[in-house]
Amino acid sequence: MVRQLGELENAIMTRVWQWNRPVTVREVLLDLQSEREIAYTTVMTVLDKLHRKGWLRRDRAGRAYRYEPVSSREAYTAALMNDAWATSDNPAAALVHFFGLMSPEQREALRDALRVAALFPPDPTGPDSGEDGTDTGETRPGPAR
Repeated sequence: MVRQLGELENAIMTRVWQWNRPVTVREVLLDLQSEREIAYTTVMTVLDKLHRKGWLRRDRAGRAYRYEPVSSREAYTAALMNDAWATSDNPAAALVHFFGLMSPEQREALRDALRVAALFPPDPTGPDSGEDGTDTGETRPGPAR
């Protein structure tokens, strides 16, 4: 189960995901300071916690560390959605309600995603298939966190 990021963790991860390159504590600090008062040690502590939780990898660069994401924001969002969906006693009904909450743009994005997913159907001989090659409906577990 993926734990939702806290407010400051999310603000930091948003920057790391957007910049899409290794970042230092100082870079994150300077950007965060444009919208809030925050100490260097606070940013350093949160980056370290995100590293220990498996969200970031880090490499030493002189006396500092450079942090980069282990996975994408999209993968994080998908894991949250999967966890939320798994809590339902009636997943089909939950999806119907979810679709009802979507904007027209979100529904179009869903249609696009389903078209892309259709280009890569499950391997009929893979671990999700039954003896006759039909899909069993089971999903493969994602990366451990």
